Amino acid sequence: MTDAAQLSPLPQWPDYGLTDDLLPTLERWATGGKSAALATLVRITGSSPRPLGSEMAICEEGEVQGYVSGGCVEAAVRVEALECLRDGQPRTLDYGAGSPVLDIQLTCGGRIGIFVRPIPDLAVHVATLRTARDSRRPITLVTDLDSGNMTFCNETRPTRQEAGHFFRTYLPPLKLVLAGGDPVTLAILSLSTIMGLETILIRPYGPPESPPGLHPTRYLRGNLETALRTLPLDRWTAVYSLTHDAHSDLMLTAHALKSNAFCVSILGSRRKIPGRLEALRAAGVPAEAFDRLHLPAGLEIGAQAPMEIGLSILAQIIAKQPQ
Repeated sequence: MTDAAQLSPLPQWPDYGLTDDLLPTLERWATGGKSAALATLVRITGSSPRPLGSEMAICEEGEVQGYVSGGCVEAAVRVEALECLRDGQPRTLDYGAGSPVLDIQLTCGGRIGIFVRPIPDLAVHVATLRTARDSRRPITLVTDLDSGNMTFCNETRPTRQEAGHFFRTYLPPLKLVLAGGDPVTLAILSLSTIMGLETILIRPYGPPESPPGLHPTRYLRGNLETALRTLPLDRWTAVYSLTHDAHSDLMLTAHALKSNAFCVSILGSRRKIPGRLEALRAAGVPAEAFDRLHLPAGLEIGAQAPMEIGLSILAQIIAKQPQ
């Protein structure tokens, strides 16, 4: 285990904070037989650059992933986490205005509490998270803030501290079903990959290979009706149709609105909206489902170029995602 005195400084460009998804890193550490600690933001007083429940993982060699502040405390948390791995004891760290740690203050002026504890069996921990993710179901980590003991439950709970425990629910990652083959489709696919969305690309009777340099999770190119039968759509799935074919757009959108997909849309002009709504009603889409239909596609940001339109659509998905 790396000694705190021998630690290399954290990178000057904090790429470790670019993602909230710690599972791939934890799986890599587990495969390598490494031990790890988990630091969770469990208390906020005033302002905080990160939301309650934000996490940072630290392995025995000092590598980190995730972040719990705007960069103010991560180095100190890493040192405490390594000590935690050494002595096996959890600890609550108190930083910011009014805290006893006078040499670390937060630029936002708030105060945060971070709970750090070792993960006793990393392989079991990641296997439990992976099983929940693969089955697309939420799972909640319950941490005893005295002992540091952690247990999982299948109950979805709000992220909060209650009766000496902290509840942190992991939702299935957002999934995007994207149909089309135009430049906007390619822009969305490029951006969604960067953002870590599981993206399924549909192009009815499209070319044999997916777009060069882009890597959708799945690429479906056959008959659209057949493809839809292989696509379970849950409440963490967004569906966008950019086929420029009225029949295909209608088929995909009606299918999505009859599912639990949280956000459904079609690329096109505003003047087409009344006709599309009429066609969807005629296709048997229930009235309450139209609350999940957002036309036109994308937030209004004055987008014109493909990347701009793609950005507006990804922003709409983020704005509408279930909490």
